[in-house]
Amino acid sequence: MAEIWHPFWQHGLCEPIFEIDHTKDEFLYTKDGKEIIDGISSWWVNTLGHNNPYIKAHVKEEIDKMQQIIFAGFTHKPAIDVAQKLSGFLPEKLNYVFYSDSGSICVEVALKMAVGYYFNKFKKNKSKIVAFEHSYHGDTFGGMASGGESVFNYPYRKMLFEVLRIPYPSAGNEEKTIEEYRKLLKNRSGEIGAIVLEPLVLGSGGMLFYKPFVLDELYKLSKEYDVMFVLDEVMTGFGRCGTMFAFEQSNIVPDIICLSKGLTGGTLPLAATLCTKEIFEAYYSKDKSKMFFHSSSYSANPVCLSAASANLDLWADKKPLEDVKRINNYYKKQQSSFKNARILGDIFTFEVEGKNNDYTAPIGVKMYDFFLRNGVLLRPLGNTVYVMPPYCIKEKSLDKIFDLLKQVYNLK
Repeated sequence: MAEIWHPFWQHGLCEPIFEIDHTKDEFLYTKDGKEIIDGISSWWVNTLGHNNPYIKAHVKEEIDKMQQIIFAGFTHKPAIDVAQKLSGFLPEKLNYVFYSDSGSICVEVALKMAVGYYFNKFKKNKSKIVAFEHSYHGDTFGGMASGGESVFNYPYRKMLFEVLRIPYPSAGNEEKTIEEYRKLLKNRSGEIGAIVLEPLVLGSGGMLFYKPFVLDELYKLSKEYDVMFVLDEVMTGFGRCGTMFAFEQSNIVPDIICLSKGLTGGTLPLAATLCTKEIFEAYYSKDKSKMFFHSSSYSANPVCLSAASANLDLWADKKPLEDVKRINNYYKKQQSSFKNARILGDIFTFEVEGKNNDYTAPIGVKMYDFFLRNGVLLRPLGNTVYVMPPYCIKEKSLDKIFDLLKQVYNLK
């Protein structure tokens, strides 16, 4: 019998692997009846709670109609519905949607769109990408290359294309980041096709926050030097930062936006890359060689899109943001117990054993085990602890999480 190789999991540590039997709201229930509070939304995807009845009903209805059809030259109602509904949440500028399967892939799509735009329209080889140090954009090769150099991609560094780095704009150092980008553009703008950023918070890089005005300034420079502005909202989208999308806290609209994780409410895999008409038209031609050469076998799966359509129905009045605000207010009441805590929307984070993030810090494994033994799923990024629960989480569950956090913090 084949053995399962689990992602981001060191089997050599011989930690227990739990078989989940069913889920409900913020809870995971193991095969032997153990109740676990999902404090990280099962890797940041589950926004509205596990087993959401409205989304589940739409998935059941769709699966009786069709499961998968080729999306080249065909379409279907769930794809049309999601495109229309997304347009109600996003600025009119972002009026073309390209479906894919995951966050990593929708970033790859965005980078290919940007670079291909300059090639198709101007025959220019503007193939250099700019990104933050400590960023993370997925585990496919384009995502790894765009992400900051780290333990995630170190073995493959010689296989990755060159990416131009600018410093993460930590508090008090924002102008340094802006100035470094200005220098890059001045010297190499003819080569740079896009800048790709996680807006407001760098997730896997250590839950590093930065101010919205940085997006404004980097965007202005991008437009001055004709560089595509790409936002990776795979994690930050759908309420995580307190607004529907993180970029709404700035004064800009990106040229391309990447969405996944919360797009289906955390029920099924799906991603969408949205771009401007100008980008789409660079591929619109009688010349077949100018088409956008990207797809996967399961692009625009109708069952996944039915989940996304139902999820967007539940967001129609943006009522889930009320729960995000409720959680954020709870965090603020707890913040004084953690001297170095950071809060943004549904995210609460702090470091133990030092100020900086160290993904391989052994204490991360110890904390993970401690939390899980006490019925809570929190998966520290090394010595960076964070909470990012489904928005339906009850105060009783938050109380349990923060009781454990205080024990860890006081023992650090």
